[in-house]
Amino acid sequence: MSVDPETPRTLARGDGTKLAYHHSPSTEGAGSLPGVVFLGGFMSDMSGTKAIRLEAFCRSRGQQFTRFDYRGHGQSSGAFREGTIGLWADDAAAVLTEVTRGPQILVGSSMGGWIMLLAALRHPERVAGLIGIAPAPDFVVRMYESFTPEMQTALQRDGHVLRPSEYSDEPYTITRELIEEGRRHLLLEGPLDLDVPVRILHGMRDDAVPWELSIRIMERLASRDVRVTFIKDGDHRLSEEPDLDLLCATVAELSGSVAGAR
Repeated sequence: MSVDPETPRTLARGDGTKLAYHHSPSTEGAGSLPGVVFLGGFMSDMSGTKAIRLEAFCRSRGQQFTRFDYRGHGQSSGAFREGTIGLWADDAAAVLTEVTRGPQILVGSSMGGWIMLLAALRHPERVAGLIGIAPAPDFVVRMYESFTPEMQTALQRDGHVLRPSEYSDEPYTITRELIEEGRRHLLLEGPLDLDVPVRILHGMRDDAVPWELSIRIMERLASRDVRVTFIKDGDHRLSEEPDLDLLCATVAELSGSVAGAR
């Protein structure tokens, strides 16, 4: 019986969580190209424009590709408000080690850029390269600092606060646990011991993650092969057609560089 390509498979975690994912294996024509794993952003899911476009691009090249939903996101089980940076990083590590095969390029969008770095630090042997799209490591600190004094008080008193979303009619539920647990995974206070090629794409009209943060990430990385591309008119999502073309070209360039070095 054939499997509907639009129906995700699931990866069962030890705590009963089921992660939904789509995986396209590599074909013989792909040669030594690394696989590609897409890591989405905060309250995003694996059906977003960038993930779908990258999947089509990789399939056209016969290149292994994986997209998935963190717990509490999209089609995976669990409640969003119970998630934390550590748990979502665990989910990404599980997909990397249990679903994919061989070296992978991790592509992290916004919060996914933080998760990407955490996963790479945890499993450097499986990571061939990194591509950040407006990467947002340590964003919980900036988020808390952006709260009004009233919101900060409510967060400490009630354990959660609602924050309006620019991308959805539903507000975000930000929990005290998300902020406090996230602080245990901060990366930009010291060096990032990752010696793989890194590419970063960032829009200079990003109103969610300051483009200067990408420079700070570059400075922290141990790798000498780091390139940051700024898109002057680009917003946070970078989902317009020229942005998607640039993303695919970046994946192709880095994949070829990695394959040629092996």
